[in-house]
Amino acid sequence: MSFMVGELVTRESYQHDILFRISSVSNQSAVLHGEDIRLEADALLEDLEKVPERDIEKIKIKGKEKEDYSFRLFRQDYQLMKEKRTYESTSGYQQDSNFFQLPARVLHLDGDRLYLKKCIDLYQRMGLQVHGLYVDEKEMPNEIGRLVKKIQPDMIVITGHDAFSRNKGEKNDIRAYRHSQYFVDTVREARAIVPNVDQLVIFAGACQSHFESLIRAGANFASSPSRINIHALDPVYITAKVAYTSFMDKVSVYEALRNTLTGEKGLGGIETKGLLRTGMPYVKEDLTSD
Repeated sequence: MSFMVGELVTRESYQHDILFRISSVSNQSAVLHGEDIRLEADALLEDLEKVPERDIEKIKIKGKEKEDYSFRLFRQDYQLMKEKRTYESTSGYQQDSNFFQLPARVLHLDGDRLYLKKCIDLYQRMGLQVHGLYVDEKEMPNEIGRLVKKIQPDMIVITGHDAFSRNKGEKNDIRAYRHSQYFVDTVREARAIVPNVDQLVIFAGACQSHFESLIRAGANFASSPSRINIHALDPVYITAKVAYTSFMDKVSVYEALRNTLTGEKGLGGIETKGLLRTGMPYVKEDLTSD
């Protein structure tokens, strides 16, 4: 059976547990990327099975339901945060007072173009502006310094694909991970420019990433404490929670993870200040003036 780049497949040796997209084919093997989770894997072509179109549709519907549920939880959380900001900005009196917000600047580096598009779509649904760039994981440490100085972000997302391989070492050995070392190096480069964890908030990691090394390198939030797979959209939910929390308040790790699709086994971090700042009065720009 022949396979083509972009086809959706599962692995027979893993009981067809994960839906993958074929990234590349070489000789009798293929590099696979999870369709909804940030996992990269190698597989023999003989172990792959194409997924029928009818099954793909069922899987996508089920995945969409899960994503919509998390988005509804976020909307509820966002509404509560908005009401609190309005009350505090107006001292609880004038609910219609004209105040403005300074949005957080978000830089999102992703090692997968399709994941990046999905994430940007979700950022837009959440009303967040983001500078999203596709960068191969191996190139991220070389690119991050220039990008931080150019964009001057308030928050950085460093993600893509990763995987732990038992054939390469133990779980505490970062050399046994596909891309964790590149993520760690990228975090360190960013922290060399902005050392304060509240002035520059960083999320780093993907599926099964070496969580401890990422936190030690300076990430506020990272994956994956239990070395499990994380959903492609999880970094966006953490970003939104921090971006919509006032800089006067801290974001607990529990609050940051509450609306993610993976939860605390796949994600963790440290207490972090929010990024949102409000001011008043809001002055509408007069487009008719000289």
